[in-house]
Amino acid sequence: MTVNAVDRCLALLEALADAAEGLPLGVLAERIAMPKSATHRLLATLLARGWVTQDPASQNYGLSLRLPEIAFRNLDRRHLPDVAQTVLDRLAAATGEYCRLALVENGDLVWVARAQGATQGLRYDPAMGREIVLHATATGKAWLATLSDDDALRVALARGLGRAVAAGPNAVTTAEDLLRHLKEGRRQGYALAIEEGELGAVALAMAFRAAPDADAPVVGTLSVAGPLLRMGEARRAEIRAALAAAVAEMEALWALRRRQMNNPVVSTKPAMRAAE
Repeated sequence: MTVNAVDRCLALLEALADAAEGLPLGVLAERIAMPKSATHRLLATLLARGWVTQDPASQNYGLSLRLPEIAFRNLDRRHLPDVAQTVLDRLAAATGEYCRLALVENGDLVWVARAQGATQGLRYDPAMGREIVLHATATGKAWLATLSDDDALRVALARGLGRAVAAGPNAVTTAEDLLRHLKEGRRQGYALAIEEGELGAVALAMAFRAAPDADAPVVGTLSVAGPLLRMGEARRAEIRAALAAAVAEMEALWALRRRQMNNPVVSTKPAMRAAE
């Protein structure tokens, strides 16, 4: 299979990811800029491998559950949910808001876990499948602030800064504004987004490292988000303290997990003798 074929296959999967009701062959072919015949052959292969389904009535093609199955299997192998979920649950209980973990992956951030702490009233509950707009979210800015200004701008520009993206009314649009936000985030120790990622929402985020050491690599972020109506300045101070505690806990657990993976437990039981 050529690189171009792989690219078009991935483009097809990405197109289907945004289509809850599936898409007909003609629309898919147009979106990935392929002839219908070639698109049909590609779909037939994906159908045979279980990555795509076809509705008998509409004949529309849609994603199967194979992709999330593979993703969750990989997360289980890394033991990420075990490490993160306890921390997230405690953070959600302490703040009463929506908490998420994102990890750095191939020069980008990806959501991997969440916990909802709001038990009544307004609930902020965004979809986990959204891409993280780095320059317009507390999560993105928390990570970008750990980079040099040059690297942060390079990544942000490649990921949508200066172009039309799905974001809130206060999202930064220029390199100068982003650098000012990053400088402020470094000074105060956390990133803040007030109606930047989404209208009516406020979020705070902090990056965490692979160990409590200041020079350990950054591996992800923790964030707390909720409705603007109850995320005033006084409450944000309380949330910041809870977030800092969760980051410290995550760094300690992450370091412990790495030591356990590098030094697996060896049984101390005596080996059975052949005669037994």
